Amino acid sequence: MNFNIAKALLLLLTFISTTVLATTPPPEPVCAIQGTITSEGEPLPFATITIGNTTLGVASDLEGAYDLNYIPEGEYVVKAQAMGYKPIEKTIIFKPGKAITLDFDLETDVLGLEQVVVTADRNEQKRTTASVIVNTITPKLLENTQAVSISEGLNYVPGLRLENNCQNCGFTQVRMNGMDGAHSQILINNRAIFSNLAGVYGLELIPSSMIDRIEVVRGGGSALYGSNAVAGTINLITKDPMNNSYDITSQYSSVGVGSDGGAINDYSLNMNSTIVSDNKKTGLALFGFYRDRDPFDANGDGFSEASQFENLTFGARLYHRIDYRNKITLDFIRVNEERRGGNDFDKLNHEADISEAVDHKITTTALTYERFIGTGSMLSVYGSAQNVDRASYYGAEQSLADYGQTDGLTYNIGTQFKTDFGKNSLVTGIELVHDDMLDKKLGYHDLIYDDAGNVIGSNGHVPNTTITDQNKNVYGAFAQYDHQFGPVKASLGARFDRYEITDLDHKEGNNSGNVFSPRVNVLWDVIPSLQWRVSYSQGYRAPQVFDEDLHIETSGSRKVVHANAPDLKQETSHSYMTSFDFNKRFGAWNIGLLAEGFYTNLDDAFAQAPEFDEATGVTTYVRSNAENGAEVKGVNFELTASPGKKLYLRTGYTLQSSEYGDAVELGESDFLRTPNDYGFFSVDYGVTEKLTLIASGTYTGEMKIAYYGENLKPGESYIELEDQDPGVIRTTPTFFDLGLKAEYDLKIAGLPFKAFAGVKNIFNSYQDDFDSGINRDPAYIYGPTNPRTIYFGIKLSNVFGH
Repeated sequence: MNFNIAKALLLLLTFISTTVLATTPPPEPVCAIQGTITSEGEPLPFATITIGNTTLGVASDLEGAYDLNYIPEGEYVVKAQAMGYKPIEKTIIFKPGKAITLDFDLETDVLGLEQVVVTADRNEQKRTTASVIVNTITPKLLENTQAVSISEGLNYVPGLRLENNCQNCGFTQVRMNGMDGAHSQILINNRAIFSNLAGVYGLELIPSSMIDRIEVVRGGGSALYGSNAVAGTINLITKDPMNNSYDITSQYSSVGVGSDGGAINDYSLNMNSTIVSDNKKTGLALFGFYRDRDPFDANGDGFSEASQFENLTFGARLYHRIDYRNKITLDFIRVNEERRGGNDFDKLNHEADISEAVDHKITTTALTYERFIGTGSMLSVYGSAQNVDRASYYGAEQSLADYGQTDGLTYNIGTQFKTDFGKNSLVTGIELVHDDMLDKKLGYHDLIYDDAGNVIGSNGHVPNTTITDQNKNVYGAFAQYDHQFGPVKASLGARFDRYEITDLDHKEGNNSGNVFSPRVNVLWDVIPSLQWRVSYSQGYRAPQVFDEDLHIETSGSRKVVHANAPDLKQETSHSYMTSFDFNKRFGAWNIGLLAEGFYTNLDDAFAQAPEFDEATGVTTYVRSNAENGAEVKGVNFELTASPGKKLYLRTGYTLQSSEYGDAVELGESDFLRTPNDYGFFSVDYGVTEKLTLIASGTYTGEMKIAYYGENLKPGESYIELEDQDPGVIRTTPTFFDLGLKAEYDLKIAGLPFKAFAGVKNIFNSYQDDFDSGINRDPAYIYGPTNPRTIYFGIKLSNVFGH
């Protein structure tokens, strides 16, 4: 049945693409356009000019000039746009043999209202016309906060918070609207190929330098993106080559300045380059990233609180315009990372007291074909794949039994059609998402040693053991219809998924289901400066193996693994959201204020409780369905303010509560590791044309966290429940992580450089009660992910300096 459905899907994709390609070829383009793009009279380099509903486009040069040839005869909309500026559209009639001169002067878009987003409805539109709120993390924000990896930048979006879940290996996840990372769908260029296997450390593996922007949509997105898009969607959009450019950034950081264990070194090198052919038909973007960080020991006990790792990432994006209606794009990303936490880093993993080590080799590829049709339609046919090769060791006390090998393959193939007609638009498509995962514990020779450490015999060979051998297929069909009723825009969306999970080794994990996920959104332009949005969406999570299941918490006294209950059912969510988005100019000030309320009810919510096996000493967190579900509710606030180009302020704050209907872990019904309030701010001030000062920070409120170690505080006693590992519930303090940075533009030997330096977490607002020693509880970690850090670096680029 699986093969037949997949075969039918592939045949349909082939039929659609070959039918469209077989149509009459378009007329040979014969017209041309040229001009200059400025802002307030000054040249604007690297702005883009595009011809509506065609593949044609070009970027302005360092002097703001552009020229574009091979334009077809007829009437087209010419659009000029640049990040941080309001786009301008002009309707132009092109005639053969006639070159048109067309200049544009773009107005600064201080609040980012006119930027184009794609994640809201799987098609390009202005943020102000999207039926859901879309937050965009730009390269400028990532630079201002000195986010080396994209995970660090996600703290600067309302409702999002990055957390470290392990002292040993630094397993991180991003919580959205109070729900853990598995409730959010991670996309790369709109495709759901970020596998569960890559998700364990994935967001920390991807360098910020390869990202054109990150779009974040809070609230259920299963109607468009399928399983796991319950809390929201994070879409990583890579850079599209539109001009000849380059930049190289080198940075050194001293992490943990003033800590008991001493500061450690963190080096990184970023490279980006784009090349476009003279006829503008072919473009290539190249990027590379290298990072080397030492292990960090916060309390001087010889065991790391932040892992050691070395990362080498490189990739490319290549496009070719077949003609002015057809375009193909190829993406390639390769990530190589070795990370390790614990102690005795100069020894082999099985010779250390504790070692958690993973070696990732992740290869991601994608091929997309786009065809523009008529005056407002586009067909996409796409295929994406991600292969993960992961060697691991999660062991303590010189164990040879804890080496592992995990292999995963995820691919996504589909087609999407988008059309505009009058005040209506329609997006529809079908796709197949396949995920394979094979996780093994590797065999070894059970050697016998004497007191001097010499091998004196063997108990034989222990064979490989299969832990997980699972594949998942999700067959989906989706549609979204938008209609404009004067100042009101209504969006109706739905998706039908058939998921089939096959447990090839144990069989009890076999599962399947049919899921219908509806979505309703309403956008009302109450007045020109105020928008009101309201939505309902339904989502789900299939009962599969999740990313956190591949991480094992290890100490000398305790090992923690994760497993699904045999009768685990899918989790279903019902999400309600409403927001008021106010944006207005008051004199010289541009003010934006967003207030967004959210409520999510989880039926058959996935909940985990620890079950301790005295015979093996292993604690298993068993994922089961909470009998009375769970609910998450709260409100997000965001304020942006600027009197012009020199000063820009952005801040956000979240109030929320997340609670199961029943007690789950250690008698608690509250979601653990989830603060009831948290927030951020970022402000940059251009002192002069060359000098910029930046301040940024995050606030983390109190939260409950479980502790299973041996070091109880005065007045504490273990909570002992049947079949659960004894532990205690603690409430963490609040944290305020403040960073300061300065940037200065200069020229060296005629080349444009930017020098920068700063301090992160200047007050060292950091956890001060880490567990210590070989028997520590490595999951007892909370608060900011980094201690006080001093950094400096230099960037060479032709993007600035003109």
